[in-house]
Amino acid sequence: QRQLVESGGGLVQSGGSLRLSCTARGFTFASYAVGWFRQAPGKEREWVSTFSNQDGTTYYAKSVKGRFTISVDNANTASLQMNSLKPEDTAVYYCAAGWDFTMADVARENEYENWGQGTQVTVSS
Repeated sequence: QRQLVESGGGLVQSGGSLRLSCTARGFTFASYAVGWFRQAPGKEREWVSTFSNQDGTTYYAKSVKGRFTISVDNANTASLQMNSLKPEDTAVYYCAAGWDFTMADVARENEYENWGQGTQVTVSS
């Protein structure tokens, strides 16, 4: 069975940094797009960033562009480097994987077949 496991969340002060990791178990990221989503309390889940393994293309939401960097470190591990964190970045962050060959819109949740359990990121003022 395919699984995704996130790690690296925690409490950080405004302006600080965190690096989230996503580990694939039972499969590799080859031919998959790796995405990060987040959900703040009382809000809907929001797309953050995606890395396409087909061509190495990266995509970012406007709210995080220039501050966050997505990468695939090896066949089984992806990362989201988060810099210049703001209180509004506070959320549960989810890693997701979707088959690249059928993905039409990287920002849509239903494009991703596999999801991790989420990791909490809290940014204090």
